[in-house]
Amino acid sequence: MKKPELKKLQNGMSAMLIPQASAESMTVLVLTRVGSRYETKDINGASHFIEHLMFKGTKKRPTTEHISRELDRYGAEYNAYTGKDVTGYYIKMDAKHTNLAIDMLYDMIFQSKYDQKEIDRERGVIIEEINMYEDNPRMHIEDLLEEKLFPGSTLGWNIAGPREVIRKVTREQLITYRDSYYIPERMTVIVAGKIIPGIVDILQKTFGSVKRISGKDTKFIPFTPPKKLSDAHGCQAKETEQVQFGMAFHSVKTGHKNEAAASLLANILGGTMSSRLFIQIRERRGLCYSIHASQQGLEDTGIFAIMAGLEKNRIDEAMKAIVVELTKVLKSGITSEELRRAKDNIRGRITLGFEDSATQAGWYGKQWLFEGTRETPEDKMKRLEKVTRADIKKVARCIFNPALMATAVIGPASCTTNLAKHLIWKK
Repeated sequence: MKKPELKKLQNGMSAMLIPQASAESMTVLVLTRVGSRYETKDINGASHFIEHLMFKGTKKRPTTEHISRELDRYGAEYNAYTGKDVTGYYIKMDAKHTNLAIDMLYDMIFQSKYDQKEIDRERGVIIEEINMYEDNPRMHIEDLLEEKLFPGSTLGWNIAGPREVIRKVTREQLITYRDSYYIPERMTVIVAGKIIPGIVDILQKTFGSVKRISGKDTKFIPFTPPKKLSDAHGCQAKETEQVQFGMAFHSVKTGHKNEAAASLLANILGGTMSSRLFIQIRERRGLCYSIHASQQGLEDTGIFAIMAGLEKNRIDEAMKAIVVELTKVLKSGITSEELRRAKDNIRGRITLGFEDSATQAGWYGKQWLFEGTRETPEDKMKRLEKVTRADIKKVARCIFNPALMATAVIGPASCTTNLAKHLIWKK
């Protein structure tokens, strides 16, 4: 696969074109390098709040209904998302309507009205979204875990923010924050799928027309891991039939030389239904329905996490069994067959994902935004193929540091006690 074509618009904003043979649809994705890690306590949740307000009306399309009706008419898929370090907006639809998709996103991102009545109405919507996440232990466990993993850092803050901030943050605060980060040098627009003629001119007339603004005060505080997590265990007593459990470690950042090894380690431990944790915890012992491991790279650090929904009457047994599997990797490493299967699995998943233009847009867009690279799937697989069993063992010993392990559990009060004693082992 060829690398996507990179263009610099007249104002310095990056634009990427990713043609897909035989496609009749396309995805337009706009990424901004901003998220909850850039916030201060008085505006925690602003990144997410702004994302919501982009759908509430522009000068050209005065209401939410004007936006949704225009897109629904053509069967478009559209949404947005906010992370710790990135906010994205996308529209996927018939390539015949590429002009509409680009104009719509440009209009929403740069011409939204931020009507005070809409802001006040949306406060309630966001608070209900927070309630939804907190009422769902599978969703909320990640918030508890990251709060313990990143003490004293904005990386540990809730992306949606606390309710008290959402209730009182002002329109002026939101707009000031938006204007500091929604600027050409922090943004990338990606078009993937069927690329219509004249696409660059369309992008120049819209996204390329945004004025360059310099001298804005943007905050990025790199994360420095402590030598030890002094308050590493998060618990929430909740009368549930199943206990949600998570454990996490600081891991490698995006683009790190050991990122490929960390991804393969996550796959081998808990990335498939034939992974070590799935077989040992679910299939052999029947202690859970779901369990998985993941590696997530951020700009300056990473998160290696293990999540499981456990039988509440046998949680001690389950946690001991999880630790046993981690210990096996640390002491004995992995087999050649496991490494081969993991590499093949990741290759297959990438191949399936790349049939979707939205996946392609996200793959290349985030790479360029954070690393300034355009690594193709073939490039990634070349890196993965070079990873050895020794590399996996080495990265496991770096990641699985008991002193820097955070844990979280949501369930009946009787299940949250004595958690730590089962989660200590020697490297």
